[in-house]
Amino acid sequence: MIKHIVFFKLKDGSEENVAKTVAVLRNMEGKIPQLLSLEIGQDILRTERSFDIALTATVASLEDLEQYQVHPAHKEVIAHINEVKELSLAVDYEI
Repeated sequence: MIKHIVFFKLKDGSEENVAKTVAVLRNMEGKIPQLLSLEIGQDILRTERSFDIALTATVASLEDLEQYQVHPAHKEVIAHINEVKELSLAVDYEI
């Protein structure tokens, strides 16, 4: 099993923009068969060191992670994220 975690800091961290991006991310739910689980969280502390959004996904294997990365629903998300993000960080690890 692979855990895929991504943090997003948006150019415009307004409540409205963050909520819109959370909705775009959640739109992947149920559309990508390789995703065993998907959690999207919006930061509640909003401190200087906070990122705006966290995504945590679980897939069965590296092959499934690769298929997730190129899935059309994920590519739609990437297009949106590339427009709105200031910075993103990711980590992928075996569980």
